[in-house]
Amino acid sequence: MSDRIYIFDTTLRDGEQSPGATMNAGEKIRLARQLERLGVDVIEAGFPAASTGDQEAVAEIAAAVKDCQVAGLCRAVKEDMDKAWEAVKHAAQPRLHTFLATSDIHMKYKLDKTRDQVLEIAHEAVTYAGSLCPSVEFSAEDASRSDPAFLVQVVQTAIDAGAKVINIPDTVGYAQPQEYAELIDYLLTNVKESERAIFSVHCHNDLGLGVANTLAACKAGARQAEVTLSGIGERAGNAALEELVMALNVRKGFYNLETGINTEQIYPSCRLLSMIIGQPIPPYKPIIGGNAFAHESGIHQAGMLKNRETYEIMTPASIGKAGSDIVIGKHSGRHALNQKLEELGYRLTRDQLTQVSEVVKSLADKKKKLYMEDVEAIVLEEVYRIPDKFKLIYLSSISGNMAIPTAAMKMEVLGEEKQLSDFGVGAIDAVFNTIDRLVQRNPTLLRYSVSAITGGADAQGEVTVKLEENSVTSVGRAADPDVIVASAKAYINALNRLAKKETDPKAEQSRNIP
Repeated sequence: MSDRIYIFDTTLRDGEQSPGATMNAGEKIRLARQLERLGVDVIEAGFPAASTGDQEAVAEIAAAVKDCQVAGLCRAVKEDMDKAWEAVKHAAQPRLHTFLATSDIHMKYKLDKTRDQVLEIAHEAVTYAGSLCPSVEFSAEDASRSDPAFLVQVVQTAIDAGAKVINIPDTVGYAQPQEYAELIDYLLTNVKESERAIFSVHCHNDLGLGVANTLAACKAGARQAEVTLSGIGERAGNAALEELVMALNVRKGFYNLETGINTEQIYPSCRLLSMIIGQPIPPYKPIIGGNAFAHESGIHQAGMLKNRETYEIMTPASIGKAGSDIVIGKHSGRHALNQKLEELGYRLTRDQLTQVSEVVKSLADKKKKLYMEDVEAIVLEEVYRIPDKFKLIYLSSISGNMAIPTAAMKMEVLGEEKQLSDFGVGAIDAVFNTIDRLVQRNPTLLRYSVSAITGGADAQGEVTVKLEENSVTSVGRAADPDVIVASAKAYINALNRLAKKETDPKAEQSRNIP
């Protein structure tokens, strides 16, 4: 049996189903290219049958990615498979990933099918998918709660019909590591000529065991792991790519398994995802969190000064975090700036680099130090923002315990400059009230969060807001040394996204994925 674990990344499909993690087509393509640099073997780009927008986004990713397979998810239904194939057929290495539930509870209450009917559907689906695409993956949904003997029949049927990859998902995060490993071993032993297919696992994290179950399954003989960056995904998320890969690397002598992942691209990839979806990486997140390589205890610090291995089982450099505190300032040249941005996965045109460089110099006049996180925020703010219908020109805010919170603003609204002032119960409320009146909209604020991008009293504030209007939601984010200005920019960014969804239905992609 090969000692190679293939990494199947589903950040753009299962990960995007996580609340607040929706991405537009441009963001998906940017992340897909970074996943390619990371070295994943397969990118599951989306669920094409979910919406026209999702189908088009998958097609664009398929055209952009050259060095790894691009998969489209589809139910065991011909219409779904046709749409998925239409989306991925121009990929350098296309794959169709079809699935069908196999647990008794799913077959009875969701499918209303008998076991014999499910076997027939699985055979027809894999056969049809194979007539379209040379690489077919079949998933037995809710496999960990399926009858093992029946699961053998399903897997045998799929392999005989031509499936090259068989996925045994722990769909609801129910399995325990030992029993999950035993299930994989049982299937490999009892399915005839099981070596004809690669066995895959897809583990959810409902009981906090997503990575543990994946590792146990790989140890038992699974050779494809389905994961997401930072473990994002439905409910409690999926097995985290960075945790799985670094566990295999750090404990290589135990697992004797390897991947094709460039581990130095792990942190840049997770950071890019964080910036795109506007959700900060939790400080205690394993591998990539801000505290993952922090040492405050005197005993720990003493040990670290003598030998880092006393309290670190890996280095920041091994995940690409070595450059996170490199200082960039107004005297930094464009070449150095561009080199650091390329290390983080950004490829800018000359005009875009000039634009970022000018903003960097302006910000450097206000801050003592600039960090790469500051520069990343500038790139996403200045280069990758969607075309704006609403733009901030000027903002003045007054607040305090001896003043009525007031905001005076000038904005460009649909090409026309407008200015207004309004009050609120606090400075942020005053700013949001003023914006609402200027753009003549009244969205509901569902979420508002602020985090510091870097340390220090002069750190940029990164603000994320989530708005809802007429049953449509959008997330906006922005960064600025002044948190009130950052709040205004984030709110306006969310309004622009709402406006885009209204004028372009494809921008609002379906989230009702089975």
